[in-house]
Amino acid sequence: MSYIVKSKIRELAKTLDISISAEADDALSTAVEELVNKAAKRAEGNNRKTVKARDI
Repeated sequence: MSYIVKSKIRELAKTLDISISAEADDALSTAVEELVNKAAKRAEGNNRKTVKARDI
């Protein structure tokens, strides 16, 4: 499952005058998943169900 909007990543890449490979898309999606999981654990550790900016 992908957790990124590839078209938005491509838009950003275009402004930077670079290309993004499919492999990079997968790596970005994995990084987002890991970040959200880590933030969720931190929120849970603080007795919250809401992830806040400070958890990230």
